[in-house]
Formats: sequence, structure tokens, C-alpha cells
Amino acid sequence: MGLKIIVTGGTFDKEYDEINGRLYFQDTHLPELLQMGRCKLGVKMETLMMIDSLDMTEEGRQSILNACKNSEEESIVITHGTDTMEVTAHTLGNAKLDKTIVLTGAFIPIKFGSSDGLFNLGSAIAFAQTLPHGVYVAMQGKYFFWNNVRKNRSSGTFEETLKN
Repeated sequence: MGLKIIVTGGTFDKEYDEINGRLYFQDTHLPELLQMGRCKLGVKMETLMMIDSLDMTEEGRQSILNACKNSEEESIVITHGTDTMEVTAHTLGNAKLDKTIVLTGAFIPIKFGSSDGLFNLGSAIAFAQTLPHGVYVAMQGKYFFWNNVRKNRSSGTFEETLKN
């Protein structure tokens, strides 16, 4: 079995409109990132939605959960906006699927050139292939369990909610 990447949008895939000074979605950047990273892994990709995670609804989370349930692959990476990533991780973690699911994102859009997205994507792909079944968040070279992670908005990092 290979790996599946489920695209949901987030800062990862945002573009910048220079005329109006706004961020927007056009298409996912995942194929070019996999090529840039020289990924030789058999990857299936599904663009489920292209939204900012602040606009993620419970219906959207259920759509992500259903996509994971219906996936033939046991290793899944989900690109997701960082603002509500841990909420989606809770939805998936509570479902107790017999798969390894890793959510990742970016603080800076890929198109800005100085993005953390490529590094986070590579880490998530590696974690999805090596961690035991469960749900994780992978950011900044670390992985976190779905029920022990939060975005620290003042430091711009992800951290454990409870120290082990």
C-alpha cells in the first residue's frame, strides 16, 4: 500500500493577489512540492476542499473523516490550515481508525518562497510511514499526538498541551 495525501487548503495552498492584496486559493501546490522534494513514493492525492481552516465546519471535518475511512491506504497525510488543525485531529482521533493519519500545514504560503510547508510535508510523509496507527499533527520537525497538541499563537509554534 502507498500513501494518500488529502488536500483541504490552508495557508499551504494560498496564493497572493498583488492587485487586491489578498490571499486566495487557486489550486494545490502538492504535485510541484512532491516533485521539488524528489519524492519517489507512490502517492495518491485527493483534493477534498480548498478553504482556510477558520472556515472549516463540522460538515467539512466529517468529509475529511469519511475520506480517511474510505481510503484504501493505511498511511494518510492531510494538508490543513494551522488555525483549527487540532480540532480536526480530535475528530479523526476520536474515530479510532486503523490507519496512520498525519495532519500538517504551513505558517507561510508555499508561493512566498520562504515557506515551512515543504519541510512540514516531508516530515509528515516520513511520520505517516513510520508511526503506529493513530492520528498525529506534524509541524516544525516534530509530531504530536492528536489529543495532546495546540497551536501557540503567541510563539507561532505547535506544542504539547500536557507535558509527559
